[in-house]
Amino acid sequence: MIPGHLPTKHGRNFQLFQYSLDKGIKSIYVIGSLRNPEIPKFANELQAQGFEAFADWFSPGPQADDFWRDYSKARGMDYKQALASYGAKNIFEFDKSHLDRCDAAVMVMPAGKSGHLELGYTIGRGKPGYILFDGEPERYDVMTQFATGIFFSKEELFKELKKNEPQIAKVAAWENTTSGS
Repeated sequence: MIPGHLPTKHGRNFQLFQYSLDKGIKSIYVIGSLRNPEIPKFANELQAQGFEAFADWFSPGPQADDFWRDYSKARGMDYKQALASYGAKNIFEFDKSHLDRCDAAVMVMPAGKSGHLELGYTIGRGKPGYILFDGEPERYDVMTQFATGIFFSKEELFKELKKNEPQIAKVAAWENTTSGS
């Protein structure tokens, strides 16, 4: 028997159908500010476009970082000690695991230092990282050129993401050879 082939009772070999899946973009990590109420709405719009949109980091609410800081100070920790705490490590690993898992990231502006670090991490891992501006930036920054693409409308961004969706190619061929009969 030839690998990848099925023999028939007439001695013919038929090649199995092969499916080639181009990885493409299926899941997107939504990067942004805890204070940006547009994050869940944008994630829903991405989901409606057929992508998995991860934005669960948003659920603690707009004051999460301030509460963490205040709690850490009340416990006598400085910033470096707070970063080394179990809680901070847990939250960091949660976010990082989803950055690693997702195929791409979109940073929804405005975004702060954490957002820019997450986008840089994503791009540094060889994944596409896009920036969606909420309008013409007041302050220009040449380093946004690290991004895979910058967009000023969701429609433009969605069109670009659709170009990178996974493609399934079906390959069907059969070998019609006989084995001596």
